[in-house]
Amino acid sequence: MGALNIDHPLISMFFLISFLSLIPAILMMFTSFTRIVIVLSLLRQALGGPQIPPNTVLIGISLFITLFVMYPTLDTLASESIVPFMDKKITASEAIKRGERPVKDFMMRQTREKDLALFLKLAKVETPKEPMDTPMKVAAPAFVISELKTAFEMGFLLYLPFIIIDMVVASVMLSMGMMMVPPVMISLPFKLLLFVLVDGWNIVIGSIVRSFH
Repeated sequence: MGALNIDHPLISMFFLISFLSLIPAILMMFTSFTRIVIVLSLLRQALGGPQIPPNTVLIGISLFITLFVMYPTLDTLASESIVPFMDKKITASEAIKRGERPVKDFMMRQTREKDLALFLKLAKVETPKEPMDTPMKVAAPAFVISELKTAFEMGFLLYLPFIIIDMVVASVMLSMGMMMVPPVMISLPFKLLLFVLVDGWNIVIGSIVRSFH
């Protein structure tokens, strides 16, 4: 049996359909979406409103910020890989090879050396001379682990001011003997007020975007 020819029209169509079905996984594994959605989710929990903002709004904001952060990478991917392939100037295999480079470049800039070394060791792969020579099977999980750690660090810093408000409110209510009233009901308006007064969305979104540079 001969080698599989991925440039055959039917094979190319199969890979295209498979790619479309894997978009959610690709969004999580190869883009900035994971860090953004985790930080915003932790912010929502820190505010104390489990549905403020709703999940649909949170996901929508995360997607648009992801597109903003990933625009340079997507622009390079489109000009060097997708457009030439659609114009039939390059083969599918060449398009995949060209498309891998800008995506891997973004991932390597966000990946910690410690996480990369871990998966190189687990995969029993020798350390490459250049970061761009790292196999995608190693780069992808190392990137995700790094994104999770960064997101948790940012979430911890977001939690601190709101924890202080919760502690102050709980102490005041305890001293007043208001033990039957949940402290969250009292602290939530103060946390929302603080968030609005310091222009919280501007600070949080700006910090998230700048964290990728």
